[in-house]
Amino acid sequence: MSEKTCLIIGGGRGMGAATAREMHSRGYRLALMSPSESCERLAEELGGVAHRGSAENAEDTQAIFDLAMQSHGRIDACLIHVGGPPKGDLLEIAEEDWDRAHEMVLKPVIRMAKLLTPVMEAQGGGSIVNITTFSAFEPSLIFPTSSVYRVGVSSFAKLYSDRYGPVNIRMNCLLPGFTDSRDLPQKYADMSALGRLARAEEQAKAAAFLLTDDSSYITGQSLRVDGGVTRAM
Repeated sequence: MSEKTCLIIGGGRGMGAATAREMHSRGYRLALMSPSESCERLAEELGGVAHRGSAENAEDTQAIFDLAMQSHGRIDACLIHVGGPPKGDLLEIAEEDWDRAHEMVLKPVIRMAKLLTPVMEAQGGGSIVNITTFSAFEPSLIFPTSSVYRVGVSSFAKLYSDRYGPVNIRMNCLLPGFTDSRDLPQKYADMSALGRLARAEEQAKAAAFLLTDDSSYITGQSLRVDGGVTRAM
């Protein structure tokens, strides 16, 4: 276990940082990327490596992938956690904002899958986890572009799992509810059946479950960790 490596896109703050700490506690070496210096500070604290960059930028995702391979020689797990895409009234959202949502949410998953797959196949397997949203399957007008594109991530994960399951590479999605890593009013906590926001550490434990061999027979799935916000059976 001590030789395994986890790459985290969006690993500077919130759920990404909490997952980095959780994976570190499980013996994984780390490679972190985020748009701010927070990933660099966290990597220094946890003995990992970091590259400051954006998931929307292909040069940045290539750079953190290259850094992880140069530093650790392998990538066993990858968490992809991108920021929230543009919001607005459904038909008032500009076309360029829909395009940006596509670039923010879906393209990084496809791009990272192309980079990671040859490495993981050569290693004999791996796990990719995409953090999306509870509204992926119960679309919300509060988050229109997120609802549209994040369900696309779940669809891609299912297709990917069908294609690369035979070589032991798994891809799953984690669908979080409202989490305390953001400064949210009480009304969002009240939407949960538990009457509170999730703790980032709770989401991190779910992410680590999917990233590690604890979930070795789970692939192509979208796990809701929303405290009961969604109602579908």
